[in-house]
Amino acid sequence: MTRICIIGISGKLGQYMTEHALARGYEVVGVCRPESVAKLDRFKGRITLFPGRTDDASVVAQAVRGCDGVLTVLAPWGFTNYASGTARAVLENAEPGARLIFSCGWHISKDGQDRYGLKLRLIFGFFTFLGWATRMADISDQLRATDMIFASDRLWTVVRGSDLEEGGSEGLPVWARHVGDPVLASNRTRRTDFALFMVHALTDDRLIGEAPAIVSHASASARAHPGAAQSVPG
Repeated sequence: MTRICIIGISGKLGQYMTEHALARGYEVVGVCRPESVAKLDRFKGRITLFPGRTDDASVVAQAVRGCDGVLTVLAPWGFTNYASGTARAVLENAEPGARLIFSCGWHISKDGQDRYGLKLRLIFGFFTFLGWATRMADISDQLRATDMIFASDRLWTVVRGSDLEEGGSEGLPVWARHVGDPVLASNRTRRTDFALFMVHALTDDRLIGEAPAIVSHASASARAHPGAAQSVPG
């Protein structure tokens, strides 16, 4: 793994992924909207940028050329199929054999075996309605995007993040295959550690074809159920 592309590099998660990738010695290229390029000034001279929408297949095709791995933030902005368009652009243009890592929330289900409590269902319903009412976000488009990924024969991983918080790293998160597993009950992960897990997944073949739901390994639920967690080497 030498050259990677980060699709959605200018957001908070994208910038943390950039930090972790550079720390590992990767050559980093990225795609972000032209108006967001200035957010990445602190990385100037260390990364290569391709300004454009992340669902623009022509821009993505240029950015992923020659990349061994692609880290993609599935953002559901607007009602233009932005997340599914982004997923399609990556799936269709990434190099054969490239590791493709996508980020989303717990509300995505790979096999329908996730168990969502009332609180999570209410939160998901509220934000789905709010996004629809303001026309700012189409949460259901993330479902379409991940269904497309799950049906693909590419080397993919879909990392499902719990509630994210800022703060220093607590180490590599642990994961479970299904929401509702007791190890996930704390429902919190540091955003920098979500990014760390994304970068780690590039080289962990055990995560190919998985949709891990992650939680901080320092959380109360992870400490209480160490045997239930799917841990990865630090």
